[in-house]
Amino acid sequence: MLSKAKARYVLREIIKLFPDAKPTLDFSNNFELLVAVMLSAQTTDAAVNKVTPALFKRFPNPQAFAQATPKEIEPYISKLGLYRNKARFLHQCSQQLLRDFNGQVPHTRSQLESLSGVGRKTANVVLSVGFGIPAFAVDTHVSRICKHHQICKQDATPLEIEKRVMEVLPPEEWYAAHHAMIRFGRAICHPKNPECDHYPQLYHFPKDLD
Repeated sequence: MLSKAKARYVLREIIKLFPDAKPTLDFSNNFELLVAVMLSAQTTDAAVNKVTPALFKRFPNPQAFAQATPKEIEPYISKLGLYRNKARFLHQCSQQLLRDFNGQVPHTRSQLESLSGVGRKTANVVLSVGFGIPAFAVDTHVSRICKHHQICKQDATPLEIEKRVMEVLPPEEWYAAHHAMIRFGRAICHPKNPECDHYPQLYHFPKDLD
């Protein structure tokens, strides 16, 4: 595993490759962001973006989701993986938002994780993207990159990876690192046949880091 200094160097080089990386999910408010991130589990952002326009037109707020049944939600997201579970989660989550948070998306991790279908990764994305609160979400791209580039141990859990990156980088760089790593994972550090060796700066460390 790399030292903190070398891990920081690699992460910052990845940020340099994609300095303008931003979320690829489409949303116009924090509720839509929450829904889109929930839908993105085991599904691509592009696939989510294809279904959310009609979904948000029919169900524009928590009230609309809560008043519907999961069966009424299912046809709008049926092209996504695990759509039946996701429809149930959206229905239950919306009911909780109305009951516990006056219909507003909460802005603490514990409150977000109290919602049906919301785990730590989703909570971290909403905190970071929706509220600008420093948090670092670990998805499959982040996990793969951290292990491939020895930023973390090979058997590290998502929580261990999250803590490692937060330990290596200052909070103001977590947002940029997360989105740059997603772009890097999609474009370069593929699950099969990664092309990272085309970027020697990721492996040739400055002498002062030795």
